Amino acid sequence: MTTTPLIISVDDHVVEPPNVWIDRLPAKYRDRAPRVERVKGVMAVDQYGFTVEEDHDHPEARWADIWVYEDLRMALPAGQVQVGKLANTLYKVAVTFDEADPGVWQQKARLAAMDENHIEAALMFPTMPRFCGQTFKERSDKAFALLCLQAYNDWMIDEWCAGDGYGRLIPVTLIPLWDVDLAIAEVERCVAKGAHAITFSENPAHLDLPSIHSGYWDPLWAVCEDNDVVVNMHIGSSSRMPTTAPDAPPLVGKSLSFLNSLGTMMDWLASGILPRHPKLRIALSESQVGWIPFVLGRLDNEWELGHLFEKDLRLRVPERPSAYMNQIYGCIFDDLAGLEVRDRVGMSQIMFETDYPHGDTSYPYSRQMAEKLVTAADLSEHETWQLLRGNAISCYRLDRYGITK
Repeated sequence: MTTTPLIISVDDHVVEPPNVWIDRLPAKYRDRAPRVERVKGVMAVDQYGFTVEEDHDHPEARWADIWVYEDLRMALPAGQVQVGKLANTLYKVAVTFDEADPGVWQQKARLAAMDENHIEAALMFPTMPRFCGQTFKERSDKAFALLCLQAYNDWMIDEWCAGDGYGRLIPVTLIPLWDVDLAIAEVERCVAKGAHAITFSENPAHLDLPSIHSGYWDPLWAVCEDNDVVVNMHIGSSSRMPTTAPDAPPLVGKSLSFLNSLGTMMDWLASGILPRHPKLRIALSESQVGWIPFVLGRLDNEWELGHLFEKDLRLRVPERPSAYMNQIYGCIFDDLAGLEVRDRVGMSQIMFETDYPHGDTSYPYSRQMAEKLVTAADLSEHETWQLLRGNAISCYRLDRYGITK
């Protein structure tokens, strides 16, 4: 193999610095702004996820930073910042910003970590807002939630992805999921500021929102198509993760996470959205792709028999579902099986990610991981370029940042 090209990661994460909302919200709201507080206690789980129960006397008590926002008390688990000195810390240990590697929340350190890891550019997904902004959707004061969401997007575009980060840290913005008209307005506002990627739920029905089959979101897809905005759906953005039983070990759930993306791809290919919006592009973040050929086969076979159970199927989906796969991108970090069946997935639809700084990140060995996959799958030089950067350039139109080859 010739020299490994610089990698473009299509799924990395930023932990928002403690001052994001305090600095950006109007002064009259600062006492209500999402903020970080340090407490001593033990990790627990509430209706929103990981939190910390204050208990200075518990034998396992430790100091931890939590986000405080309305009724939210969100912990920072080690698994969300599992790089540097926390690389081997158990996922469910609550930590502080002081313990986290600076690269997870400071731009200069992040760019240095990318240089170390052979990464030219990376898409940026949120942490405190959760994968598609569920944190804001769940709060009771939606007017204030919208201000907080817009403050996040402004910080993402104007600060985190600006300056030395411009063209290297690629913004993925949030939309107010609770109102499609507000969502459209926010997409258009962020496009005007130069952002062309949003994060959406892999299954909005699980968030008590209309499904993509309802027609409710159709105006949003039209705006995304017209403005060249990629719709990204990250594993976990439905606030549910698959497992087999309440007491199943974590290994089961971790290994089944791709099932969320499987359902998402089925929904989109069966919905009729893609034929109605032929220039719309969607990305299944952290999906892996080895399962895709089987699913396409099932969809195509059922489509052939569709007239037996759905009269209008071919009006909604005129061609076999697999014909619309050129609008869907899968994202991998260690999926050798997927690369071995790349011709059936579509080599032009597979992108690479490092998932920094989460527990399954390949940092600081992403180059070695990429080379191992490329060699094992016997990728050609062109296929290697497609996987590590070319497909990302095409999907996200990174030429707007001067990234063209």
